[in-house]
Amino acid sequence: MRGKAGSTRRAFLATAALIGCVAWAGEAAQAKRPPLLICPAPVGDWRADIHDVQHVLTSAAAELWRFFPGRTLPPVIVAPQGGPITWHRRGLNGEFYVQLDTGHTFWSQYAYQFAHEFCHILCGYTDDEKANKWLEESLCELASLFALRRMAETWAKTPPYPNWRSFAPNHRTYAEDRIKKSQLPPGTTLAAWLKENEPAMRKEPCLRDKNNVVAAALLPLFEQQPEHWEAVAWLNAKPSREPRTLEAHLRLWRANCPEKHRAFVTEIAAQLGVSLPAE
Repeated sequence: MRGKAGSTRRAFLATAALIGCVAWAGEAAQAKRPPLLICPAPVGDWRADIHDVQHVLTSAAAELWRFFPGRTLPPVIVAPQGGPITWHRRGLNGEFYVQLDTGHTFWSQYAYQFAHEFCHILCGYTDDEKANKWLEESLCELASLFALRRMAETWAKTPPYPNWRSFAPNHRTYAEDRIKKSQLPPGTTLAAWLKENEPAMRKEPCLRDKNNVVAAALLPLFEQQPEHWEAVAWLNAKPSREPRTLEAHLRLWRANCPEKHRAFVTEIAAQLGVSLPAE
């Protein structure tokens, strides 16, 4: 990157690394499981109070993080513009760098974008073969819908600030608007829809309209069994440079999961039209 964009990126890296080192060093020695640290970086133009931003981002992440009881993560450093993206490049102490594309007090938009990027982190995102990346992208869109709907419930009872309780329904509305636009055609199963659309998705994993259809279709499964969110931690356990079939990708995911999550991956596969062989 050159010019102003390059300068912003360099400032983000320098500032974010400093924040991450200080926050992580101060917390790691004080608890068995260090708290999840989401740190908005003082770069770019948030056009909002940075402490309010931190509450929103932490709230969105918490709706997923609660299902990863044995996991720890380095700090996640977040900038307001230039994305949404999670960089493959990490900080000196392992910090994750995330850039959003939002600002002001659009709290539901913050939550929607950040939950997606946080899910990439939980999935152990890798820079490997792209043929099945559409599945990760779809799960991350699902994470956004899931987090927003859960935040609507959480903020109705225990919002970050008491006067934010009235904002809780907005999170649900934001999610529902996207779900309504992402319904399968009447009488069509996800498996049938995917048979027609997967070839395009294997070429370009970030076809958001298509990712959202998969996300909306799988959302009930994750809402009914949220304890299996942890399964995504093994989605990229066996990276490869060579393209794999969807069946092979799902089979490896299931094989690398702890046994308690394997039946859930089998359910996901079935909805995608893939019948995994019995173990």
